[in-house]
Amino acid sequence: MIAYLEGRLLDLSGKGCVLLTPGGVGYELALPSTTLARLPEKGGEVRLFTHMIVREDALDLYGFFERDERDLFRLLIGIEKLGPKKALGILSHFSPERLRELVLREDADTLATVPGIGPKSAREIMWKLKDKVAGVKGGPTLAATAQPAPQSEYLDALSGMKALGYTEDEARPMIHEIFEAEPDIDASSALRLALKKIAVARG
Repeated sequence: MIAYLEGRLLDLSGKGCVLLTPGGVGYELALPSTTLARLPEKGGEVRLFTHMIVREDALDLYGFFERDERDLFRLLIGIEKLGPKKALGILSHFSPERLRELVLREDADTLATVPGIGPKSAREIMWKLKDKVAGVKGGPTLAATAQPAPQSEYLDALSGMKALGYTEDEARPMIHEIFEAEPDIDASSALRLALKKIAVARG
C-alpha cells in the first residue's frame, strides 16, 4: 500500500497530477479540487498522503495534503455505493472540519448540494459517518472518539451567533478559534467571548 509520496510536480490536469519521485518514478494521482488549488507550479516540491485502490484492471492513487482528508476519504469510500469519484466530490466541496459540522448537525440538505449526491444518499452518508468522525477540532485521525458535550456546546454557540444575525461563514471561524483555544468552554461563554472580540475589532 502506497500511503505517502514526496516528489516534484511533473504534470497537472483538471482532475489530478503526476508526481515524479527522486527515484525517477512518476505517479499519477487523482485529487480533490481543494488539493489541486494548493499545488505549486510545475517543478515545485509536493508532499501528499495517498490512498491506493487496487482493481482488476487498474491501480488508482488518490492524493491529499492532509492525513485528515485522506482518512475521511477512506471512511467515505467505505460507504456502500459511494465510490472514490463521489468521495472526492464531497471533499472538494467541504473541508474535513466543515463535513464534521454537517454530520454533527445532521445537515443532509447541505451535503446533497454536492453533484451526484441526492437527498437519500446524503442521509445515508450522515448515518454512516455519525459515529465515526472525530470531534469538531479535527486531527490526524478519525477514530470514534467524539466528545458529545464539547460538540454540543460548539454547535450551540454557532447557532447563537447565527441567531444574532451573523452568517455561518462569519461565525464559524471565530467560534472554532475560541473552542480550539478553550476546548472546555461552554456555549454561552464562547458566545460572549466572540461578541467581545467583534466589539474590540470594530474599535
